[in-house]
Amino acid sequence: MNKQDTNIFKAAWTYDEAPESTDHIQIKKIYELFIDGKFTKPIKGNYFDTINPATNKVIASVAEATTEDVDVAVKAARKAFGSWSKLSGKERGKYIFRIARLIQERAREFAVIESLDGGKPIRESRDIDIPLAANHFFYYAGWADKLEYAFPNRTPKPLGVAGQIIPWNFPLLMAAWKIAPALATGNTVVLKPAETTPLTALKLAEIIQESGLPKGVVNIVTGAGETGASIVNHPDINKIAFTGSTGVGKYIQKAIAGTNKKLTLELGGKGANIIFEDAAIDQAVEGIVNAIFFNQGHVCCAGSRLFVQESVADLVIQKLKNRMETLIVGNPLDKNTDIGAINSKKQLQTIENYIKIGINEGGEIYQPKCKLPKEGNWCAPTLFINVSQSHRIVQEEIFGPVLAIQTFRTIDEVIEKANNTPYGLSAGVWTQNGAKIFHLTQKLEAGVIWANTFNKFDPASPFGGYKESGFGREGGLHGLKPYLKFE
Repeated sequence: MNKQDTNIFKAAWTYDEAPESTDHIQIKKIYELFIDGKFTKPIKGNYFDTINPATNKVIASVAEATTEDVDVAVKAARKAFGSWSKLSGKERGKYIFRIARLIQERAREFAVIESLDGGKPIRESRDIDIPLAANHFFYYAGWADKLEYAFPNRTPKPLGVAGQIIPWNFPLLMAAWKIAPALATGNTVVLKPAETTPLTALKLAEIIQESGLPKGVVNIVTGAGETGASIVNHPDINKIAFTGSTGVGKYIQKAIAGTNKKLTLELGGKGANIIFEDAAIDQAVEGIVNAIFFNQGHVCCAGSRLFVQESVADLVIQKLKNRMETLIVGNPLDKNTDIGAINSKKQLQTIENYIKIGINEGGEIYQPKCKLPKEGNWCAPTLFINVSQSHRIVQEEIFGPVLAIQTFRTIDEVIEKANNTPYGLSAGVWTQNGAKIFHLTQKLEAGVIWANTFNKFDPASPFGGYKESGFGREGGLHGLKPYLKFE
C-alpha cells in the first residue's frame, strides 16, 4: 500500500467510537494500606491522588505509607511466614489457584481500571495484561507442590519475607510476576505498586481477602520512592525483587550490599529489532509496530532500535510510515484505540525532551498526521531516520513511542551495532532463514530474543536481562529459584 492508497483508505473508512462501559467497576474514593489481611489507615494520615492520564482528573486518593507503615507490614509478613511456610505445597497451591480464578471472574473490571489508571488501550488491558496475570497465578499454583521435582536432589526452602517493588507500565501483571512465585515457594510478601498506578494492586488486595489467603501472607503498601526505600532498607526482609529503572536498580544494589538479602533486578532496555532482506516484510512491519508502539512504548523490552538491511530499507520504512498513518491515538477505553495516553505528565516531558534531542542531533523525524486530544498526556507515534550509534536517542532508554532506525549490510555489522549498548534485555530477528536465527541468538547479548515476532510472553518462559538490564529471571521454572534457598 503506497501513501496515496493509505490516504484513500483513511478517507473511505472511519470508525465510530466504541467505548468500554465503566458502569460495572467499583472504585473507592479513598484507598487504605493492605496490611495483615485488612485495609488500614496510614500511621501519619498522608494520602496522594492517582490521576487518569487521559483526562488528568483524579480517580481516587491513596494512602502514602511511611517507614512506620512498612515496618508494620513486614512484621505482619514475618508473623504469617511461620505458618504459611509450613503449609503443604498442595494447600498453598489451592489459594494461588483461587486468586487466579477470581482475577478471571473480575477480568473486565480489572481491564477497565488498568486502562483508567495507566492510560493503556483497553484492548491491551483486556486481551494481554489481565489474562497473563491470571495465567501466572495458575502456572505457579501448579508448581507449589512440585518443588522437589523442580530441583531434584536438593532441599528447597523458602527465604522468608520478600519485598517487592513494581513499575507503572504493567501494574497487575508485574504484581502477578512477583507475588505468584513467592507464594508458591512458601514466602510472604510486602509489595509496593508504582505511585501512578496503584489501583489494580489494591483491587488485587480485595481479591486476596476474598480468596481466604491467611492474614499477613500478602501485604500491599502504596507510596512513592521513600516507601520503596523503606522496604529495601528494612532489616527483616530477606529478598528484594525490583522492576523499574536502571538508576533505581543501582541504588538498590548499593543499599543491600553487605547484607544477606537476595536480589533480582529487571531494569531498563534498548531492544534491537533486526529486519533481514529475506523477512516477510508485511509481517515484519506489523512486528515493528507491536515492538515499539505497544503500551505507548512503555515497555522495558520494547524494540526501540530498528535495524533494517540496506537492500530493503526504503521499502520497510515506507510501509512502516503508511502503517503509522492508520494508527488511532486517543481514548484508552475506546476499543478502536491503538495508542493510549502517556502514563504521566513527567513521563510525557521526558519523551518530548528526547524528541527535541533527536531533532537537534540531526535526526530526520516522522510523525503521522493524527489529531491528539486536548486534555491528558499524548504523544504521536514517532520515528527517526538518519541517526547513528552515537545519537542519544539510539543509546538511551526513552520509554515512549519513539523509534530510531538504522541500516546494515552484513550479519556481523548488525550484531556489533545491536550489542553496542549498556542494556541487554531483548532483541528481535526477522528472517526466513532458521540457521540465521540460531546464529544471532548465540551472538546477541539479550536475555530474550524473539524470532519473527515481538513482545510475546508466556508464564512458562523465563524473562530477564544482562548488563544494565539487571539479573535474575522471572517466569517459568527459573522464576522459582530466586525465592528459595537450598539445604
